[in-house]
Amino acid sequence: MLLKILIIAFLSMLQIPTSQRAEQAINNNQVALKQAFNQQQLLWGSPVYIRIFKASSELEVWVQSGSKFKLFKTYSICNFSGNPGPKLATGDWQSPEGFYFVKPAQLNPWSQYHLSFNLGYPNKYDRTHGRTGSALMVHGSCVSVGCYAMTDPQIEEIYTLMVAAFEGNQAFIRVHAFPFRMSEENLQAQKDHHWIEFWQNLKTGYDFFATHDRPPNVEVLDSLYVFD
Repeated sequence: MLLKILIIAFLSMLQIPTSQRAEQAINNNQVALKQAFNQQQLLWGSPVYIRIFKASSELEVWVQSGSKFKLFKTYSICNFSGNPGPKLATGDWQSPEGFYFVKPAQLNPWSQYHLSFNLGYPNKYDRTHGRTGSALMVHGSCVSVGCYAMTDPQIEEIYTLMVAAFEGNQAFIRVHAFPFRMSEENLQAQKDHHWIEFWQNLKTGYDFFATHDRPPNVEVLDSLYVFD
């Protein structure tokens, strides 16, 4: 009986919310995206991984190819809130930084900002550090009060890729948000910044991906992110 309950719970977690708007967006974008996948020798429905960089206003979508991930496309972020540094509290108009997980239920096909997905802020790390806030999204409409805002055509593509991955049985999508590209040079330039220790912790996860060509598994231990 317990196994049956767990299976039902798992299947319900993987249910993908939809709407006429979302279905139309997928229909409008799927053919061109599949062609782009074929050109890059990627398999449609493969797991995806998303990285966000505030300083350069970039959102990257990576796609698994064999045991490694390959950069599929880089999108220009239309708008985000605040400055380099994490979100701390409700109403601080700051976009989050850190390591987040998006499950199918976090997709919002009825968003007032065209389409969106919830980052999952606050995560365990954020809660451990007393950070507050909710409904931090990546969405369309190019307006932000703490979210990462894309144009409507961009969020339609990203949303379509995420739905395809979920339909391909990816249980959750990792979304890693960084203040900037975490090179030694960039960290050294910020060595006196208030958030340098936090960013050094983020860099460990960033470097894991650079070394292994796959996003790390992320946990929180002793109030720090840890990776394997």
